[in-house]
Amino acid sequence: MDEETDSRNERPDRQDATVVACALCGVSADSGTAPPTWLCSVENGIRQYICDTCTRKHIRAIESRLDSAWW
Repeated sequence: MDEETDSRNERPDRQDATVVACALCGVSADSGTAPPTWLCSVENGIRQYICDTCTRKHIRAIESRLDSAWW
């Protein structure tokens, strides 16, 4: 396998960068992986993480974007 194929098979909580940061407020995780309490979202093919504080603050907006099958 080449490097491009390997990067697609990485664990979902890993990014190429060594620091994971919240897409909304910019706070950094303590490690290179997102904590289990953070939300992971894929928007326009890009994986983004949202910290637990921002998730709680914006939960209504997050829920409103879910398909009715998730209700």
